[in-house]
Amino acid sequence: MQNQREHLLKISQQLVQIGLNKGTSGNASVRFGDGFLVTPSGMPIEEMTADSMVNMQFDGSFEAHQELKGLKPSSEWRFHRDILVNRPEINAVIHTHSMFATTLACLHKEIPPFHYMIAVAGGDNIRCAPYALFGSQQLSDNALIALIDRKACLLANHGMIALGSDLDDALALTVEVENLCEQYWRILQVESEPPLLSEAEMREVFQQFKGYGKWAV
Repeated sequence: MQNQREHLLKISQQLVQIGLNKGTSGNASVRFGDGFLVTPSGMPIEEMTADSMVNMQFDGSFEAHQELKGLKPSSEWRFHRDILVNRPEINAVIHTHSMFATTLACLHKEIPPFHYMIAVAGGDNIRCAPYALFGSQQLSDNALIALIDRKACLLANHGMIALGSDLDDALALTVEVENLCEQYWRILQVESEPPLLSEAEMREVFQQFKGYGKWAV
């Protein structure tokens, strides 16, 4: 079980190292026993250890390491909990305030099928959930709707959520979604309505993705 704590710490460190989170922004979680582990609230990544990961139950109760009793789970624990409860195929959740995803989220823009790799998020677009106060149940409810048949979404005026079968899978999708957001943002500097792939073309992409490496569907 300690390996999951160490893995969650490593992924959280990587998110900062590659520039997808800064300071105390963002959070991550992974299934753990009968509940899940989630990164702590308000702690800089350089101060975190494996023991800093907070053990939560699906009823919202939590337990910090015996030597770190003052730790609380991320303020966004509700959408981590609700995603893991409602999506049994998902075992890890990553939330970032990465630059380009957050920029588009602040414009309340969904990401349309301007590029075939949009399919990695599970559909022919990446939706943007309506704004709600951070840490609120309404934010979690909005995110769950935006994530129907999807593995990633934007959160209006906030950031991005990416899901995975494990932490590495969730990290890979987080990186890819941020890359797509940067590409789309750059396209919008040139063309306000770029050419999009059709439904038929996106169906071909999904067919091609079947059995195709880490993006197999």
